[in-house]
Amino acid sequence: MSIPIMGLLSIAVLFGLLLLRQPVWLALALCGIVGNVLLSNVSVAKLVTGTNAFDIASGYGLSVVPLFILMGEIASKSRLSADLFKAARIVLSGVRGGLSVATIGASGAFGAICGSSIATAATMTRIAMPEMRRAGYEEGFAASSVATGGTLGILIPPSIILVIYGSIAEVSVPKLFAASLIPGLVLLVLYSAIAMIIAARSPEKAPLDASASLTERLKALREPWQFIILFTATIGGIYLGVFSPNEAAAVGAFGAIVLGFATGNLTVLRLTEAVRASVITSCVLFLIVIGATIFANFVVQTRLPELLLSSAQEFGLGPFAVVSIIILLYIVMGCFLEGIGMMLITVPVFLPIIIGYGYDPIWFGVLVVVVVELGLITPPVGMNLFIIQAQIPGTNIATLYRGIVPFLIAPLILILMLFLLPQLTLWLPSILY
Repeated sequence: MSIPIMGLLSIAVLFGLLLLRQPVWLALALCGIVGNVLLSNVSVAKLVTGTNAFDIASGYGLSVVPLFILMGEIASKSRLSADLFKAARIVLSGVRGGLSVATIGASGAFGAICGSSIATAATMTRIAMPEMRRAGYEEGFAASSVATGGTLGILIPPSIILVIYGSIAEVSVPKLFAASLIPGLVLLVLYSAIAMIIAARSPEKAPLDASASLTERLKALREPWQFIILFTATIGGIYLGVFSPNEAAAVGAFGAIVLGFATGNLTVLRLTEAVRASVITSCVLFLIVIGATIFANFVVQTRLPELLLSSAQEFGLGPFAVVSIIILLYIVMGCFLEGIGMMLITVPVFLPIIIGYGYDPIWFGVLVVVVVELGLITPPVGMNLFIIQAQIPGTNIATLYRGIVPFLIAPLILILMLFLLPQLTLWLPSILY
């Protein structure tokens, strides 16, 4: 058996294990370890496994992950998300579909602090769904607004998935954050526009609410002052070169604790719960990254990416065709796999091909995150949809599936825009760095 074929078989076995509902980290690590044993010997496999695990666990670059997770957990416990939603709801009152747009906007803003799509969707479900139900919003439309808003949490910086991509692709995390900001805002606008169109075409799904006065709207803009402080201190500090991402995450986590206690919204019990949740989430993520690194090490040794690149060139496939195929594969996989795991499985294989065709790895990183976002709301899996259903007893998953379909247009439009206007991603990093 040739070595590249061994690499292909390992990917087939990996997907087989995932279909058998094995944990992502275990499937990745098992395929990587067994592959290294077959490729070399047991001693080499032990050395690669131990070295990769130690490098990931002790690496400075990934220390930003638990800190950003902690900041997001504390922000959630401190009712920051509730303040954001309240401000957006008042500002958009009197507009048909305004509650939906407020939910999407508040989710995007909270995602900029939280950095996690699932955490954003879970938090905003508890806050926004009761309000939309009281306002008479149709269940599928309301839940879909929460689900789509939650996906913004992994694109608008700080983004945990971009940090992990940066560590795999060995590209600058600040540049990735700068590259994802404009596409994130564009996607927010696209989601909001779709929500407004749905509300205009089907008024029964989004009844009009009472309009607030100008004075009330201006007062509401002061509500999310904590968010403004945290966002300015973290992301603003990174863009201005004041902080590294690690320092910004530390400042953000500490700032969230100080603001939480200062406003009386954070207690010692809530802080303990936030720390505990951060530790558990971080450990799970690090296990997945360790498993992915072991698997990636094996895939690189099989020279599979080089084989795929040379095969694509021999068939005369152009850059656009190759990237289109990769995107289609991501969309299909996104219907069945969790986002971070999907990225960790595929990036070691696809990235060398993308670079071989002359594409920028930072551009590709943003593209991957957009496609992963699409997977988070695409049936039959749609992780965000299941998160919402779990928190709303009695909700029919088929209702969520029907409600989410129109919103799938937004990320598809953004993907097309990234192809036609790559400077949408690359302009800001070129200015700042």
